[in-house]
Amino acid sequence: MLAIALSALAMTLIVGVRYLLTSGAFALVTSRVRPGLYDGLAPQMRREVMWSLTSAAIYGVPAGLVAWGWQNRGWTLIYTDVHAHPLWYLPVSVFAYLFAHDTWFYWNHRWLHRPGPFRRAHAVHHASRPPTAWAAMSFHPWEALTGAVVIPSLVFAIPIHVGALAVVLTVMTVMGVTNHMGWDAFPRWLVHGRSGAWLITASHHQRHHAEYRCNYGLYFRFWDRLCGTDKGLGSFGDTHISVGLPDRRDRSRID
Repeated sequence: MLAIALSALAMTLIVGVRYLLTSGAFALVTSRVRPGLYDGLAPQMRREVMWSLTSAAIYGVPAGLVAWGWQNRGWTLIYTDVHAHPLWYLPVSVFAYLFAHDTWFYWNHRWLHRPGPFRRAHAVHHASRPPTAWAAMSFHPWEALTGAVVIPSLVFAIPIHVGALAVVLTVMTVMGVTNHMGWDAFPRWLVHGRSGAWLITASHHQRHHAEYRCNYGLYFRFWDRLCGTDKGLGSFGDTHISVGLPDRRDRSRID
């Protein structure tokens, strides 16, 4: 039990430090590239950091348990020998994880926008108005729990090389931060080109924070397009309104 607890603590520290370094780096870039963008948002950003570090602990516990089980009991399908599966399987496994995570996120996100779950949990995330580079993990604990179980569950179902898993976690971290920065860090040709038509970008996710009932995806626009919830790219001025929970007009749009 002590070893499991230490593993959970170690993973919590890793997730927390990863969040601070990644969000901090992109916040620094924002201050240089878009000076003044976060002016007046210091109280909001402190709340985002507080909620995010709480989320880090919630993400760290199942990750630590799975890491211990992998190293000591061989519970998972994580492998270290790159030749255990064909080399073409490496990118396939990365895509499989991202698509599975995106699928869970989309449908769970739509459920979180029902009035009850929104008021009890998801409103914490939408209190970031406009979202900043610190908002990527700013979740109520109940919402954080729904996200924390996804990757730890997938390692029991889909074989993945430890290096490919690191790629998945890197993509998850970077896209989580960049989609909330309030400006597009990716080049215009990607955001407005053919790739951008299928990938979630900051301008796409910004529209979700402005209108609530659209653009629910995490990595890909597949489910939004299939289900008719994709409303395209948004304007970065849309969410520059008073900080706080949605007013009555906003709440009519959360389900």
